[in-house]
Amino acid sequence: MSDFDRREFLRIGTTSLIGLAAAGSAVAAEATPQVQRRVKLGRTGLEIPDIGFGSSRLAGDEAVVQHALARGITYFDTAESYTDGASETTLGRALRGRRENVVLATKTSCGTTTTRAELMRALEGSLRRLQTDRVEIYFNHAVNDVARLRNAEWAGFVEQAKRDGKIRFTGISGHGGRLVECLDYALEHDAVDVLLVAHNFGQDPAFHERLTRSMDFVAVQPDLPRALRKARAQGVGVVAMKTLRGARLNDMRPYEAGGATFAQAALRWVLAGDLADALVVTMKSNEAVDEYLGASGWTRTARADGALLARYESRNGRTQCRYGCSACESACPAGAPIADLLRARMYAEDYGDVALARAALAEAGPRASSCLSCSDARCLDACPHGLPIAELAPRAARLTV
Repeated sequence: MSDFDRREFLRIGTTSLIGLAAAGSAVAAEATPQVQRRVKLGRTGLEIPDIGFGSSRLAGDEAVVQHALARGITYFDTAESYTDGASETTLGRALRGRRENVVLATKTSCGTTTTRAELMRALEGSLRRLQTDRVEIYFNHAVNDVARLRNAEWAGFVEQAKRDGKIRFTGISGHGGRLVECLDYALEHDAVDVLLVAHNFGQDPAFHERLTRSMDFVAVQPDLPRALRKARAQGVGVVAMKTLRGARLNDMRPYEAGGATFAQAALRWVLAGDLADALVVTMKSNEAVDEYLGASGWTRTARADGALLARYESRNGRTQCRYGCSACESACPAGAPIADLLRARMYAEDYGDVALARAALAEAGPRASSCLSCSDARCLDACPHGLPIAELAPRAARLTV
C-alpha cells in the first residue's frame, strides 16, 4: 500500500469496513459506514453527498431508504418511469417528515412533440407520488436526440415550473450513442443546470489501452470527458450514473480481499476522475448501501483497484456494451437499436431484472424485435470492442414476445 493509500485508508477506512461485529465496542461504533464527503453541485449551490441513492428498482422498500438516510445520504434520484411509479411513491412515504433535509431529483421524457401542458401534468404526477410540492432537480430523461432539446415547449415549461416553485433546477440525463452531441447542444445553449450521465471505468481510453494493446481492434471511446470538462468549466453540475459497469458483483467476490470490493473500486474510479461532482448508484438493500459508502470520501483510487477493475473487464468486457459508443448504430439493415438491445440483455441477465429490460425495449420501439427473424451478417463485425452482437442482441429481442 502506498503512503497515500495508507493515509487515505486511515482517514476514512474505519467508517467503510463492512461486517465487523457490532457488539457494543467503540471500534464497531466507529466502523458504521457513513457519508464522508459532501460537495456543491455546480453553480446550483445544492450540497449533496458524493454518493447518492439511485432508485431505479425501488418498489415498496421504505426501510432501505431510511437506512440510507441514517447513513447520511441526502440525495435521492428517481423518475416517473421507475418501477411504474412505485419508486417515487416509496420515496414519498419514506421521506415523509424529512423533506427539508434532502435533495430530490426526478425525471420525465420530453419528446419532439411533447407539449408544455403534458410536461406539467407529468411533473404534478411526480409531486403527488413524492408527497411534496417541489423537487430540486427535474431532468429531461434519457435524451439521445438533439431534436428533443430543440422542442421549445420544454424551455417554456421549465420557466413556468421554476416561477411556480415546483422545480429549482433542470437538466438532462442520458447514456445513448448521441449523448455527447446532446450535451454539447445543451451546454452551448445554456439549457441545463445539471447533467446526469453514464460514466464508468469502462469508458476510460487509458484503461482499455492497457487491456487491448495486444489485440487487433481499436477501442472506440466517446468524447464524453471533453464534454464533462466543458460542463464543469461552465458551472453545470455533473452527476455520474451507471457507475458499476453492469454490476456483475457476484462474479467478483472471489477476487476481493482486505475489506475492499469491486463496487468500491468502481465508485472510487469515478470519484477520483474529477469529471463529476458526485455519483448515484442503485441501492437495493441495507448491505448495498453500506458497501457503496465504503467509497465515500475517496478522491484517489486505492492501489488494488486497478487489478479488480481489470479482472472485471476481462470477465465481462465481451458481453457489456460501452455507454456512448455508437459504432454499431447503422450496422443493422432493419434498423434494430443494437445498443438498446445489448443494454436490455445486461438488465435481464446481469442485473437479473427482466422487467427493467422489457421497459428498455419498449422505449427502444418496435424495431427491437427485428433480430428475431434476421439472417443478415452485417452486425457480426460492427462492434470495435469485439462484442458478438449476433449472439447477444437476439437474447434481448426474445423478451419482446
